[in-house]
Amino acid sequence: MHKIAKVLAISCNLAMLTKAVVPILFLLTVSRCETSQSYDAIYNFGDSISDTGNLCTGGCPSWLTMGQPPYGTSYFGRPTGRCSDGRVLVDFLAQFFGLPLLPPSRTNGTDFRKGANMAIIGATTMNLDFFDSHGLGSSIWNNGPLDTQIQWFQQLMPSICGGASDCMSHLSKSLFILGEFGGNDYNAPIFGGKSLDEIYTYVPHVINKITSGVETLIGLGAVDVVVPGVLPIGCFPLYLTLYGSSNQSDYDGDGCLQRFNDLSRYHNQLLKQGICSLQSKYAGVRLMYADFYTQVTDMLRSPQSFGLAHGLNVCCGASGQGSYNYNNEARCGMPGSSACKDPENYLNWDGIHLTEAAYRSIAYGWLTGPYCVPAILH
Repeated sequence: MHKIAKVLAISCNLAMLTKAVVPILFLLTVSRCETSQSYDAIYNFGDSISDTGNLCTGGCPSWLTMGQPPYGTSYFGRPTGRCSDGRVLVDFLAQFFGLPLLPPSRTNGTDFRKGANMAIIGATTMNLDFFDSHGLGSSIWNNGPLDTQIQWFQQLMPSICGGASDCMSHLSKSLFILGEFGGNDYNAPIFGGKSLDEIYTYVPHVINKITSGVETLIGLGAVDVVVPGVLPIGCFPLYLTLYGSSNQSDYDGDGCLQRFNDLSRYHNQLLKQGICSLQSKYAGVRLMYADFYTQVTDMLRSPQSFGLAHGLNVCCGASGQGSYNYNNEARCGMPGSSACKDPENYLNWDGIHLTEAAYRSIAYGWLTGPYCVPAILH
């Protein structure tokens, strides 16, 4: 097992989150009238976890499996480019604050004054030259890394607000979400056959790029910024199927592959340190660490506590195949795949992304805690 470098204990309200379970009545029962907090807009950056259609602005391309039915059918009735059966987390946050669903930033002729989504499927934190330097350039097919997404946002700013003072005022009353970033930075080398020892050396570079991105947004006027960690990748059926082991000691008590979850935890430890340092530097800014890892793990351990019935099994995929209904040659949206009739009972949608029901619960956990420190609603 890879030995994770010891990380110093983290203060400034970033201690390990309480593993309390969100009650079964999690359906965003907190209403806007119960809080005075509001935002004029939400601006989101990230990858397929939060993309709302940047690869489908002119219609979803035929090669994009996430652009085919049954994606999107639980809420929109059609695929929208969201990697879920319906809404994703940022949709629930927008609806909670009475804002429109975030339009993809690549959409022409759209009003972005109440929000925009720069996230795009396949996005990495690091730029292409980083992957080229490690012989992984051919593994990166997307041209929307973090730096580019921030450039997209800066290009939108003249249409969002006027002069510098107007922009500072507007952005100070907006909620920014930066991530999650990191998942695809690790997917590429793992799928490319790199050793975990080598991949661990990438993590500090990824964290530095994320914290640099946060600083850039702060410089533009952001005041409230949510920075999510990565998910427990060792718990996703794609990994469990491709890298399954006959040695039970390779799995933790939740049935997840420990070596991959160790990598996720290492990323999250360094990210929390980075956020802590930024918070000390920018006293007037509120940085919030959103703990995807702990909440998804809790949902696996006790799905019923979150209104779900199934943890590791895939809703949309190769029904009845393997231990998780997952087959990499018959992924959701591909010939030979099918979707369950009750996605509201599932945590996992397609083997690597979550269901609308899961994202609804996570949104609640970010708004009220305990899975966001500090909680968005303070």
